[in-house]
Amino acid sequence: MRNINNYLSGFFKGTKGPTLDAIEYFMEQLDFPQKKLQIIHIAGTNGKGSTVEMLSNVLEKAGYTVGKFMSPHIIRFNERICVNHKEILDEELEELTSKMKPIVDSYNKNHEVKVTLFELETAMALLYFVKKNCDIVIMETGLGGLCDCTNIVEPILSIITSIGYDHMDILGNTLEEIAVQKAGIIKEKGETIFVEQEPKINKIIEETCKKKRNILHLITLQDCKDISYDAEYQTFSYKEKQVKINLKGNKQIGNACIVLEAIEVLRKKGYTILDKAVLEGLKTVVHKARFEVINLNPTIIFDGGHNEQAIKNLKETINMHYNNGKKTYIVSILKTKDYKTVIKELIEDKEAEFIFTDGTKEKDEVKCYVEKETLYNEALKYRKDKLYMDTLESAIQKCKKQKDRVIFIVGSFYTYKEVIENI
Repeated sequence: MRNINNYLSGFFKGTKGPTLDAIEYFMEQLDFPQKKLQIIHIAGTNGKGSTVEMLSNVLEKAGYTVGKFMSPHIIRFNERICVNHKEILDEELEELTSKMKPIVDSYNKNHEVKVTLFELETAMALLYFVKKNCDIVIMETGLGGLCDCTNIVEPILSIITSIGYDHMDILGNTLEEIAVQKAGIIKEKGETIFVEQEPKINKIIEETCKKKRNILHLITLQDCKDISYDAEYQTFSYKEKQVKINLKGNKQIGNACIVLEAIEVLRKKGYTILDKAVLEGLKTVVHKARFEVINLNPTIIFDGGHNEQAIKNLKETINMHYNNGKKTYIVSILKTKDYKTVIKELIEDKEAEFIFTDGTKEKDEVKCYVEKETLYNEALKYRKDKLYMDTLESAIQKCKKQKDRVIFIVGSFYTYKEVIENI
């Protein structure tokens, strides 16, 4: 795997200008693998990962071979490309990189802007899913939708989970501009699922679907009824179907409704998905790094949310399940994120203590964290007490000894590996 990691580390891990040139070139050289797959394409500011995990779990319970493409990975690269929840093997990755290398070299030789890592892994994922004879593939966009390289696919269903402020330097400074980018995955004469938001956002999605003669399935949360929850499950009914989900937070109910709507669309397209598979799939889903309990005694919860919408969802979920009792937040935030808004939202928990860190030891052009002093000083604008600075490792070790409180490790998915190792 070392050789593969060395090869992959040579690719730019960020994004580039709005172009699909490289991925279109790859598809042509590879005999258009995207045309050989039945694909569900998912975009959204938040909720993509949860929706992918729930939907893939249901389809697997229904007996289908399900490909899953997600990013970023939490611990190792292989997580990005899975079939029936099994990660691509190292030797399979090596085989794919060997196949792709001459094509990448050919493209780079004739283009000033080189191939990015995400373009490479998208092509490899499509090749892999064809090789594995997947019955259906669920693909997340990497960034936005319109010019995201996953937008090369021709989906049987497009899903837009939510639209909020994130990656504004690339996607736009207003929700309307961001919505146009997300709506880019809506295809001619296809079908789209969207959970209604404010009217100006709904209008963009509705008009895009109308223009492209695309059937819109608009989910209204008023259709969710009889909502209740306990320590283990949330229970609700959607269009007279009662279900339980084990993912916490009100937003997960909306994501589960997307899955239920998607199942109905797929049934009309000829997929056999029994209610038993739907109910079991929603009750047993695992989503790493999303309000995941990673330790007991003390309770330690990891959540990788890193934008305003995600942090508000986190706060809401904490208030549902951990409103009483002592709390500590260990916070790390990438420099590419709006750390000021994240701090402003988190600091509203007046009774909690906060430990600000510089993130993980590993730093490169992607994993570059806001300095703990900067986070601390930002927090000082709102309060003067219960604010601390430490390394991530030291903060975890200290908090593990505090049995009287719940610890939340938040702000970045990229700290997950080091956190788990320290736990």
